[in-house]
Amino acid sequence: MLRFVVRRLLLIVLTLTVVSFGTFMLFFAAPSDPARILCGTRCQPAQIEAVRDGLGLDRPIMTQYVEYMGGIFAGRTLGEGDWAKDCSAPCFGYSYTQNQEVSEIVARALPVSASVAIGAWIIQTLISVSSGVIAARKRGTAVDRGTIAATLIGGALPIYFVGPMLLLIFRYQLEILPQPSYTPLLDDPLAFAGGMIMPWATLAIVGFAFDARLSRSQMLETLDEDFIRTSRAKGLKDRVVFWRHALRASATPLATSAGLGLGGLLGGAVVTESIFGLNGLGKLSLDAITARNLPIVMATVLIAATFVVFGTFIVDMLYAAIDPRVRLS
Repeated sequence: MLRFVVRRLLLIVLTLTVVSFGTFMLFFAAPSDPARILCGTRCQPAQIEAVRDGLGLDRPIMTQYVEYMGGIFAGRTLGEGDWAKDCSAPCFGYSYTQNQEVSEIVARALPVSASVAIGAWIIQTLISVSSGVIAARKRGTAVDRGTIAATLIGGALPIYFVGPMLLLIFRYQLEILPQPSYTPLLDDPLAFAGGMIMPWATLAIVGFAFDARLSRSQMLETLDEDFIRTSRAKGLKDRVVFWRHALRASATPLATSAGLGLGGLLGGAVVTESIFGLNGLGKLSLDAITARNLPIVMATVLIAATFVVFGTFIVDMLYAAIDPRVRLS
């Protein structure tokens, strides 16, 4: 098991290195010139070159990349002369347009995105997996048909429709839910849940369809396997066969969907955060792209990639726990 974990961790390091290098190269391949943006449209070429020299943008790209990655782990001094800024680890650069370290900006947005993503993921996973499993157990009944109908409807509804409809109905017409907002969980748990309920519901409704269909189809496929028929022929009770044997055998693809779903959600729900006015990573990255704030764009891409990669790592660990044969692969 230890060798399995070490191999996966080394693969994570390699993946994040490739992503960071590719993102950094795109940073310099972008048509926007950070020095020109900071200097303004009225700057003369000599002034732009002075800004570029002060920020260290005139040095070789590989040198800048090594310094950037080193700053994430050990901090660094950004720029030279009048542009010099001390940036503590983890240093993702400095936003001169906002006059703040990028890590400070991201630190304010990250709890919002994490709250939205984790809450929506828990609700979505519980509802979709349980409904799909129950639909498979009640195959051909009204429960099964109702679940199929719900997944068809949920799969056809985009986030930019579900979110505004929930706002219109539950906030402005019925007035039974508060305006979505972020309150730290430890400050006021009730206000935290009330402000997050509509973003959670929006993501859960949209994501419910795929996971519910997957869990239902996987359970039905497993129930037709020979070992299930053998278990029933031995006289085991139906509920024992279903919950102890069939459900565990179906858990691998469900773990894949759940783990990758969490990684994707943590990467930033851009549309959801924009709809509800939540200042999370998604909205932060969208605003940074619009303002061509490249250090923030790069930081959010790296953080999103980290979440996705570690989501995959969690799936691998679940695989190894569910099926010991995976550890030998």
